[in-house]
Amino acid sequence: FIDENLSSTKRYEDDKLLTKTMINNYTKAGLLPPPEKKKYSKDHILMLVLIYYFKSFISISDAKTLLDPLKENYVGSDNGLSLSDFYKDVSTEEVFCHEELINDLEQKLEHVKKNIKATDGKDENIEYKQLFTFISMLSYDIFTKKRIIEDLIDNIDDFLPEK
Repeated sequence: FIDENLSSTKRYEDDKLLTKTMINNYTKAGLLPPPEKKKYSKDHILMLVLIYYFKSFISISDAKTLLDPLKENYVGSDNGLSLSDFYKDVSTEEVFCHEELINDLEQKLEHVKKNIKATDGKDENIEYKQLFTFISMLSYDIFTKKRIIEDLIDNIDDFLPEK
């Protein structure tokens, strides 16, 4: 399931998505609940998808902080709260984000092509300069959003009900 659904996220064909060792380490670290009778449930698979996604840009420690309330309130819950429903809601919003992201990328690229020109008519490698500028803009965006994510995780208790 994981390989089928996340293979499009691999950069190189031989990249490993998730290994047994990784899954065991996530369980030992408390990110993933232990399997029930050596079997993984749908909730386990959804948690693994989230772990895989988050570990690409936040620390395992931050991922644990973010996922602990989810694990406590939704995984195997008998209080009517379903991890599957929670995940579905989040996924629906990601579709909106994807469309916004495409628009943002197109605007940034258009901006770069319009504003980054050869300096003083010199024969520069303008395509490289535009590419470098575009990558720098995206990098700044990622850096800023990563810092915001880290700050939100650092203050996650402000967003949780008191126990």
